[in-house]
Amino acid sequence: MKPHPHWLLSRRSLLRSVPLAPALVSALAGQSFVDTKPKPQQIAWQDLEIGVLIHFGPNSFQDREWGDGTAEPSVFDPKQLDAEQWVLAAKAGGARYLVMVAKHHDGFCLWPSRYTDYSVKSSPWRGGKGDLVKEVEHACRRHGLKFGIYLSPWDRHEPAYKESAKYDAYYDNQMRELCTRYGELVEIWLDGAGSEGHVYDFDRYVKTIRTYQPNANIFADTGFLQYGDVRWVGNEDGYASEENWNVVDRLGYLRYRPVEADTPLRKRHWFWHPNDEKSLKSLDELAETYHKTVGRGAQLVLGLAPDNRGLMPESDVARLREFGALLNRVYGKPLLGGGTVLRSAHAGSTASGGQPLPDLSVLLDVDANSQFAPPASERSLDVVAQFGKPLRFDRVLLREWLGDGQTIAAHAVEVAKDPAHPTVWTEIARGTTIGSKRIHLFPEVRAVALRLRIQNAIGPIRLRGLQVYDGSVA
Repeated sequence: MKPHPHWLLSRRSLLRSVPLAPALVSALAGQSFVDTKPKPQQIAWQDLEIGVLIHFGPNSFQDREWGDGTAEPSVFDPKQLDAEQWVLAAKAGGARYLVMVAKHHDGFCLWPSRYTDYSVKSSPWRGGKGDLVKEVEHACRRHGLKFGIYLSPWDRHEPAYKESAKYDAYYDNQMRELCTRYGELVEIWLDGAGSEGHVYDFDRYVKTIRTYQPNANIFADTGFLQYGDVRWVGNEDGYASEENWNVVDRLGYLRYRPVEADTPLRKRHWFWHPNDEKSLKSLDELAETYHKTVGRGAQLVLGLAPDNRGLMPESDVARLREFGALLNRVYGKPLLGGGTVLRSAHAGSTASGGQPLPDLSVLLDVDANSQFAPPASERSLDVVAQFGKPLRFDRVLLREWLGDGQTIAAHAVEVAKDPAHPTVWTEIARGTTIGSKRIHLFPEVRAVALRLRIQNAIGPIRLRGLQVYDGSVA
């Protein structure tokens, strides 16, 4: 994904498929916002939270963002390429999955496709015997990252592109290669860039993906959002809307399509360029991006660009390491623990099926896949956490259990500051949706208790996490 004019048409059209306010859903006959639930692989993908998107190819050797498909394969010759270094850098930055751009718009393939010679097999790299997609995939498996691929539908080199039917066969064959050679894929990108006026047989592509990679999440343009699993956030600056619903309307029907927010590590540059150090984003900028994406229930995907040596630049590696360390320092030290007493208006009651409700303490482990479920008829709820001792903190992390869909539409966070008056509450944050994760930042407070108020839900309330942290450790 690139911050360039070729995205304007497809992305403007994508904005027509927008999150739908629950109040409007009743107008859609026979459909229910509440009943639109995610697939298990979508929830698992959302839990990954941070990924990276790797751009590398002939552009990396030509100081270009745009390749026109005329570069000779001989320009691709990274002398020190080390896929493991890329993966370790991504992992240090907090990434849990990696999407490899296997073919960008210039049509050059980073695997030895049998359907074209315009690939690594015609380059001097590895004596024409290399397979970069395989090297990256193997490095991901070794270090515990999920692996995905990006295959650009737009192809500025392939002659068959001029004839839709011929190109459909070409593209579908390449998709089949990628779906059958590189193990399980967590995500497949179908970029809509540069496709104005060209007709693709997306039904055919998706059938191939679902046949060979049924659990892969498809990042899709609006033209086939009915088949996709993930939607674009609407910008490349690294922020999601404050109100972020996972369910969207696609021309009259509803689909669960969580948001992916992609942004490059270097401002407006997806490929590496020489003499470009000033474009590297600062640690503060990355922290803000995290809080405006993951902290608003969206997925963060950072664009990484190896240089013409085939290595991630040392400055990029260092920045990723700093970013990952920052997240670990702040969010690796939850303040609510065994001394915390949690209660709600529904504590001790039973669910509609007659089974006891889970202990509220399950909320303190925000990484556990457990839930607190008050009676299904409830549309508001107060959860109070009384601390064993006064605590200082400047952020609250909330999570919604999404297995049955997203329902929370309005919430607020309050604190009791005075030990002598533990029921006098001061509001410190408010918001709309919670979704997979919601982080509220505010000036540091010293408190003896915290109250989460679910003020409005459009369906049963299912909570997965409640925790506070002290950002001063950063």
